Amino acid sequence: MKLMKVTDPEKVLELITEHFSALHSESLPLEKAGGRCLSDKIEVPEDVPGFDRSTVDGYAVAARDTFGSSEGVPAMLECVGEVLMGQSAPPIKNGQCCLVHTGGMLPKSADAVVMMEDTDLTDNMIQCFRQIAPGENVIHRGEDLKKGDTTLFKGHRLRAPEIGMLASLGITTVNVHRPPLIGFFSSGDELVDYNTAVLQPGQIRDSNAPALQYLAEQNGASVKYGGILPDRFETFFEKSRALLDETDLLVFSGGSSVGSRDYTALTMQKLGKPGMLVEGISIQPGKPTLLANCGGKPVLGLPGHPVSALNIFAIFGKAIIDRLTGWNRPGYDPTVKAVLSRNIPSRSGRTDYVRIKLEKTIDELKAVPVFGRSGMLRTLSEANGLLIVPSANEGLNAGETVEVKIWE
Repeated sequence: MKLMKVTDPEKVLELITEHFSALHSESLPLEKAGGRCLSDKIEVPEDVPGFDRSTVDGYAVAARDTFGSSEGVPAMLECVGEVLMGQSAPPIKNGQCCLVHTGGMLPKSADAVVMMEDTDLTDNMIQCFRQIAPGENVIHRGEDLKKGDTTLFKGHRLRAPEIGMLASLGITTVNVHRPPLIGFFSSGDELVDYNTAVLQPGQIRDSNAPALQYLAEQNGASVKYGGILPDRFETFFEKSRALLDETDLLVFSGGSSVGSRDYTALTMQKLGKPGMLVEGISIQPGKPTLLANCGGKPVLGLPGHPVSALNIFAIFGKAIIDRLTGWNRPGYDPTVKAVLSRNIPSRSGRTDYVRIKLEKTIDELKAVPVFGRSGMLRTLSEANGLLIVPSANEGLNAGETVEVKIWE
């Protein structure tokens, strides 16, 4: 039997970056672009705000007119009117002020706003009971965004804050990378569609297909399910080639273990050059994972066991999707710190991904390992996080503070 040649997880991620690139771009209306990644940088077309504006309700003043004022000796200023929202402000002269509301435009000659609670109005005169500095309670023109600056770079994923910012700039269309279409296959004569009501002896419902498709959609891809491939190479290969032609990424679930009926590796080698990149990953669970570059398209072969399949796709399938969507990922993953409830054994030279159940106690957040075989779905539903045990470690001890990646 051929021994499996395994690759370090970090090296696999490097290979994904090296071999695959973002899909072509398209222009979309801003309201349809949420979740997409920019294919071009965006420069600010105008100053934001476009005028000096107040951050409080109060009176626009020349700050120098308030110098030396106090509760005992207030400054006396003539109020010459009100700045109406959405309209230009009238000018003021020395010793004058103007009523302004939050977000309102400052009059010419005004460089600060005194809060209303620091004043008292009698007829058209205000008493100002404190001195304020130039620029106080004011956002200056271009302070948020300055014309000509780059506000968003290529590869930035558009969230609600970015959509709102672009709308404030009058940008109505953006160039973004299109989302990948992923083709999914399950394989194995023992599998039947998960809609099957009554199982025959030896049959197993295909639980991986709907779970993996949800993970793909959750990460911004669309999916096309090709069904269950039989353990016959000619059919296996022809259906795979046809679906790869229609999609941007092909994923096999099952058929990646070492065995005489394993057609996944052979199919991946024949689908296009340069072919196989990874024939196994030094990771647990999920060691018998395959990755190929077939004519410039990624093809991923997942283990058949549900825990392994979901674990691998959540890491490496997501990394491929991120690459195809053009996302410049931040150099971190969201994690929470928790105290390990029990010892975790590990083998040096292998990266372990341990399923974790987070439990909140009065004093701390506990990380409770959820152990079980890779075919046991219950362990997935009980876990809400993953703990990575690096390959250099020989386990972790109870009581250690660890970082747990949230399983979304």
